[in-house]
Amino acid sequence: VIGKGMNPPQEISPPEKIYMDWRQKRRPGAGLYNLGSTCYLNVILQCLTYTPPLTNYLLSRQHSRFCNQQGFCMMCIMEAHVRKVLYSSATAIRPRAVIRDLRFIGKFKPDIPGDAYEFLRCTLRAMHRACLNGSSDLDPPSQRTTVIHQIFRGILRSRVTCLSCNTVCDFYLAFLDVLLKIKGASSLTIALENFVTPRQMDGRKGFKCSKCKKKVAASKKVTFHCEPRVLTLCLGRADVRTSRKISQVVEYPEYLDLRPYMSDTAGEALLYSLYALVVHSGRTCLEGHFYCYTKASNGQWYKMNDVTVDSCGIHTVLGQQAYLLFYAR
Repeated sequence: VIGKGMNPPQEISPPEKIYMDWRQKRRPGAGLYNLGSTCYLNVILQCLTYTPPLTNYLLSRQHSRFCNQQGFCMMCIMEAHVRKVLYSSATAIRPRAVIRDLRFIGKFKPDIPGDAYEFLRCTLRAMHRACLNGSSDLDPPSQRTTVIHQIFRGILRSRVTCLSCNTVCDFYLAFLDVLLKIKGASSLTIALENFVTPRQMDGRKGFKCSKCKKKVAASKKVTFHCEPRVLTLCLGRADVRTSRKISQVVEYPEYLDLRPYMSDTAGEALLYSLYALVVHSGRTCLEGHFYCYTKASNGQWYKMNDVTVDSCGIHTVLGQQAYLLFYAR
């Protein structure tokens, strides 16, 4: 939870170094070999490779030129990986450096299937830690200015209203991705509307009103308070109660306006453009296969299924049973 009245944070990576548009346009890069059960990491590596502000930064080598990390450094690994993918003349490469250091990224093993969403979260955390570059003495607000947080970080506001006296209390939470419940939601917009719909809390939930001086029934509404440059959404396809996969169709747009889901719904539209998505095929969440669709710097969409990279149209992209959606401002 982020406190109020913070001092302006010391910046590790100034905002002017973040370029949202591709600085170089080129053909799509190489596919990735599946080295065991590694499709879950292949799709995340590909989606991150085609995240314009991140790859612009990685190709500039701004990190590695000043990195003094001993041993494992996720930013240096991603720098090398992105250059290899985009500049290789081969049709496919082996992401050996990532697999070699899987144990430092999270609880993953190359011969055991993993979850793409979990790998994304662990990878971004590892890259964020690498950006700090040993600067653990920095205060938390300063840590939030790494290039990873500048690209992916947004803030949610949780507004709790006492139903007895109408006292309002706001809490703020930073996020790098948002998990959406999709059960009963036929579209992404409905899932987002459900996300920001107020929910009732009874007194047993533990909200203590500062004015009533006791635990009370309250309503809680979560909204997007500060929008990220890159919005990463996970459509929760695992049924928490049964562990079965929710295979329903959830429509998602090429262009998304986040304004209706903000704390301040007035003002200009906050338009995002879809640039990548991950698909899971399989009857259950514990088995199956991951592949992805990415928009390359040449403006063309490609289906990336391990070693294969095939061009496709936007209608194909928008007709998938998406698991992860990547939108950029």
